[in-house]
Amino acid sequence: MRIGDLAARTGVSVRSLRYYEEQGLLTATRTTSGQRTYERAAVERVELVQQLFAAGLPSRTIVQLLPCVDAGVATPESLALLRTERDRITAQMADLEAARARLETVIDITLHPTPEHCPALRGARPAELDAA
Repeated sequence: MRIGDLAARTGVSVRSLRYYEEQGLLTATRTTSGQRTYERAAVERVELVQQLFAAGLPSRTIVQLLPCVDAGVATPESLALLRTERDRITAQMADLEAARARLETVIDITLHPTPEHCPALRGARPAELDAA
C-alpha cells in the first residue's frame, strides 16, 4: 500500500509516517519511481508506535523496544528501559503537580489580594482595603 493509503487507514499524517521511517520505526520499500510502499503489517506497526507515543515514550526508546516486540520477547534490558521511562514520567507528573499547586496559590492571591502580595495595596488605608 502507498503512504497515503497507510495514512488513511491509521489516521496518522503522511508527514508523521515519513518521520517514523526516518527514525527507524517503520520500514518502506521503494518503487522504481521512488514511491514508498508498505506491507499490510505496517498498519499494526503504526498503531503500536502511536500507542507507545501516547504512553509518553520518545522515538529513541521505541526504536530500542521494537526488536523485542518483533521477537515477542521481553528482555531484562527492555523491561529496565520501560521502568526507566515510567520513572521519568512519574517525575514529570510530580513536577506538574507542584506547578499546579503554585498556580493555585497565584489564583488565590489574585482573587484575594493582600498588601503582602500586592504592591498597590501596601500604601492603601484600611477603608480602601475594604473596598478592594
